[in-house]
Amino acid sequence: MHWLRSLIFNLGFYGWTALMVLAGVFLLPFPWRSMHGIGRLWALGTMALLRVIVGLDWRIEGAENIAAGPTIYASKHQSTWDTLIFALLLRDPAYVLKRELLWIPLFGQLLARSRPIGVNRSAGAAALRAMLADADRAVAAGRPIVIFPEGTRTAPGERRPFHPGIAALYQRLGLPVVPIALDSGRFWGRRRFVKQPGTITIAFLPAIAPGLPRKAFMAELEERIEAHSRALVSGSSTARPAAKFVPPSWSGLN
Repeated sequence: MHWLRSLIFNLGFYGWTALMVLAGVFLLPFPWRSMHGIGRLWALGTMALLRVIVGLDWRIEGAENIAAGPTIYASKHQSTWDTLIFALLLRDPAYVLKRELLWIPLFGQLLARSRPIGVNRSAGAAALRAMLADADRAVAAGRPIVIFPEGTRTAPGERRPFHPGIAALYQRLGLPVVPIALDSGRFWGRRRFVKQPGTITIAFLPAIAPGLPRKAFMAELEERIEAHSRALVSGSSTARPAAKFVPPSWSGLN
């Protein structure tokens, strides 16, 4: 039954994605923020498909830790789901992502139009400088920044070293960093066709204030994210439903 539900979901998901790409093409001449409207609609539709077909919902913990102004959000990364949810929780987020995603026909063009922070991981110091320049522009536009410090999806319970890009952003921008733990990989695993019913928890943890030394910051960030992610996987964390959640960062913005 899970396999059949997953098949139906995947057909619906790719059809919905194709429809959103088509809509995005028509919006290319419009201001770049229109792409974020498409992104939110895409995420909403996908979450509805997951809920109705798969029986997979989500809930939020620590909503009070979502800031109203520019902030860096450093998230655990276990699933494709993680790349969608921030379009619903944050206003016009600037994702730090690998540049290769921008080469996907049509989809990559629309993604580039949303002004992400693309990283050429083979360019070394030049890639870091370009990332910081893009981050400066995002902050100047009042946008939050979303980064996955591990750089790739990991299975629940798996732990990988955090890349230095998050420390560079922290030191350059002088912004608080909100660690984010989640357990999405339990239900929508990396390269897994079958999606499991249940409830994903995404937890926004208290922000790390700017000013820490680089080494201390990295240790604190990694420990908070990993410890809380383990708690979510083990079922020892509590959370409240997200259905009534209104992101504070949307208020007062055009």
